[in-house]
Amino acid sequence: MKGLLKSFVYAGSGIITCIRQERNMRVHLVCMIYMYSYLLIYDFFEVSRTQFAIIFIANAIVVMGELFNTAIEAVVDMAEEKFSEKYNRLAKISKDTAAGAVLVGAIFAVCTGIAILAQPDAFRAMFAYYAEKPYMIAVLIASLVLSFTFIFTGFNFKKKDK
Repeated sequence: MKGLLKSFVYAGSGIITCIRQERNMRVHLVCMIYMYSYLLIYDFFEVSRTQFAIIFIANAIVVMGELFNTAIEAVVDMAEEKFSEKYNRLAKISKDTAAGAVLVGAIFAVCTGIAILAQPDAFRAMFAYYAEKPYMIAVLIASLVLSFTFIFTGFNFKKKDK
């Protein structure tokens, strides 16, 4: 049982490391938070359980892709330090291919979102909501400022050693 708990702790540590180190992972997370907020909290969109599951799977593919990409980049960087310059071409192929996999997953997620969430009535309801409650525009703007701060700094304001 102790080993199982440790494996979850290690997995969580890997996820947190990816969030801290990878700006694109933070971009994906912020987009997901806004999307799930509009789906679950505000309830503007009509989405079936099946559609919700498809969206969730698409998001999981993107997050998994970022995690795999980060792991591959770390291993390649470690190998590059150990081996000669001769391996640089192979390292580039590894990193570019892993990044390409993330891009394919992200495009899939965006297309899935468009296919399911292209609901003009939902967007009209959203705009009406903000028109009726203008103070919520300030809340939205504040959340966007926090989101951009998170994306571009990871809330890590310490100077990085180089």
